[in-house]
Amino acid sequence: MLELRYVVEHLDEVKAGLLTRSPEAAAPLEAIGGLAQQRREAIVQMEAMAQERNLANAEMAKLPKGSPEFQTRRESLGKLSNRVKDLQKQVTEVEARIQEILLGVPNVPDPRVPIGQSSDDNVVVRTWGEKPKLDFQPKEHWDIGVALGILDFERASKLSGPRFTVLMGDGARLSRALIQFMLELHTEHGYVEVAPPLLVKDTAMRGTGQLPKFADDAFKTVKADPDRTYDLYLIPTAEVPVTNLHAEEILDERSLPIAYAAYTPCFRSEAGSYGKDVRGLIRQHQFDKVELVRFTTPETSDDQHEKLTAHAEEVLKRLGLHYRAVELCTADVGPSSRRTFDLEVWLPGQNQYREISSCSNFGDYQARRAQIRYREEATKKVKLAHTLNGSALAVGRTIVAILEQFQQKDGSVVVPEVLRPWMKTDVLRSRSRSD
Repeated sequence: MLELRYVVEHLDEVKAGLLTRSPEAAAPLEAIGGLAQQRREAIVQMEAMAQERNLANAEMAKLPKGSPEFQTRRESLGKLSNRVKDLQKQVTEVEARIQEILLGVPNVPDPRVPIGQSSDDNVVVRTWGEKPKLDFQPKEHWDIGVALGILDFERASKLSGPRFTVLMGDGARLSRALIQFMLELHTEHGYVEVAPPLLVKDTAMRGTGQLPKFADDAFKTVKADPDRTYDLYLIPTAEVPVTNLHAEEILDERSLPIAYAAYTPCFRSEAGSYGKDVRGLIRQHQFDKVELVRFTTPETSDDQHEKLTAHAEEVLKRLGLHYRAVELCTADVGPSSRRTFDLEVWLPGQNQYREISSCSNFGDYQARRAQIRYREEATKKVKLAHTLNGSALAVGRTIVAILEQFQQKDGSVVVPEVLRPWMKTDVLRSRSRSD
């Protein structure tokens, strides 16, 4: 969330920044402009009356207690005090209304973010590896996986409906191998492994910006306990519980940066995406992901963002997957993020690059919502931390990339060398099984 005081005092500047996203992003500021004026006028009146009250109080102190003039001054002072209280209440109410609006206002993009109108304006910043040279017509992962007997979409649909998948045999083993490989690699990089709850309170969802913006995309549970005062949601990403580990805490600056890695299933309704990626593993209601989360100071925020992105890239490099890193433009960067690098992996079967990781720097946007702070060692002042996170990686999409980039003419798939200790094989081949 943006800082209330900064927004009301720099309204035009904030509006200009949000307009680089879209007119819709800046629209809520119109209401804030009128409320900010009300707040300003009430504060001016309150401060003037408070000064008048203080002067009257000093004058009254000089009068003999019990005298008629003393009594008159005391009555007048009481009215002034009540008026000051009324104005303070008015300011509090206006600020609460502004805060409610700000919950739905996205972050202001970093000035370095390229300005654009759509994902077509994203900027490729680097590539790694080369597109695989295939001397045959490449297949898409859903055909490869079904032929190998490792992906079963029909039985998943029978169980749960569309956009679910059953991983069978080597498919389940491949998923497990990827999770194990990613977590072990990230702990080598200094991340502390976390296994968080998969159900979180609405306050946690609000803290990282999923609420109210993505309420329609979340799976909200039914209250079994009528006395429960909060709603529980299935997590859309491990970012939510892991970032909120330090909600309403004051961290010691010497403990920063803090780095966590977490594997979790993730749950998304994919509201508004129907008709897109209806086949395969790209857009599922339930999927696995390894998430990286970092907490740091504003001064080291950019360096930590580069480091986190490099750690996500290292997974792709060790798997031998060709990819490119893309900086998202203002129209494409996520609502809570101020700057994002996407990693896009090449899929020969689809003949295009597809996102496999988003690595974002949120600045103090999430920290303000969740009240994640740190005490500066030199000054002892309490400041808002910066939060960062990134997928490293989305497991299903990594399986997609492996199946498509390492497919062979005979329908088999070469297993990346780093996964072979878990896979117990170097090639995935079709195996007969009972239907």
